[in-house]
Amino acid sequence: MFEELERICERPAPFEFYTTRDLWTEEHTSAQMLSYHLNESVDAASRNSEFINRSVEWIVSRFGIGEGSTVADFGCGPGLYTIRLAKCGAKVTGIDFSERSIEYAKGVAAREGLNIDYRLQDYLNFETEERFDLVMMIMCDFCALSPTQRKRVLNRFYGVLKPGGSVLLDVYSLWAFEKRQEGANYGVNLLDGFWSPKKYYGFLNVFKYDLEKVVLDKHTIVEADRVRTVYNWFQHFSPEGLEKEFTEAGFSVAEFCSDVAGTEFHRDSDEFAVIAKRA
Repeated sequence: MFEELERICERPAPFEFYTTRDLWTEEHTSAQMLSYHLNESVDAASRNSEFINRSVEWIVSRFGIGEGSTVADFGCGPGLYTIRLAKCGAKVTGIDFSERSIEYAKGVAAREGLNIDYRLQDYLNFETEERFDLVMMIMCDFCALSPTQRKRVLNRFYGVLKPGGSVLLDVYSLWAFEKRQEGANYGVNLLDGFWSPKKYYGFLNVFKYDLEKVVLDKHTIVEADRVRTVYNWFQHFSPEGLEKEFTEAGFSVAEFCSDVAGTEFHRDSDEFAVIAKRA
């Protein structure tokens, strides 16, 4: 028992393990995530509907989205942005590896009579002949990626954008990093049964990596017939550090905002957004 608890509380190296796909594709947790996506009153898997409406209004204005515009949403989830942008006349592609989310998005598009190209795949492997005016990655998905994965996805963005096309994404700030605290938590059916429909014992260990500015939420779920560990990584950025990654990928940074609704940039925001342009 002691050795097992030691393993549960062990601190891995930054991004040593990557289990994001498990969170979004496992039968029970993917259903839980979709329910959070669709809860319009909270900021969980997606932001609340009032913010999304305001965000889309700003995106349409800021990037001149309309008839003939081409937009790719990396990590589109159940289509909360893709549906709204398609209603504005854009030709939209949504990419996500959650089958449950993609099927929901396709159902909404069919009911609304919208022609949206949804791709069920890992966006790190996304290939297309289509070229886009705008690529989006919203809800701080970029922060869940390792440095190698971030480089890969930025190269992917560059390849699918038209010359002069733009990237819009948001990230966690160093201000938010400073507020996170290490700790451990334990409970029966921790997080109100989020991890399984059956009884389980849940352990949450939070680790901070000061040099790398990374936070890990390490969830260990002990059920009668299995033990699972889910690693949720949260990279935090300064504007200068984020700009460096974009510049190295061939982009020029045009603007920082405090969110993807165009709020004026402040360094004490928990998150911030970047607009970068392809040469």
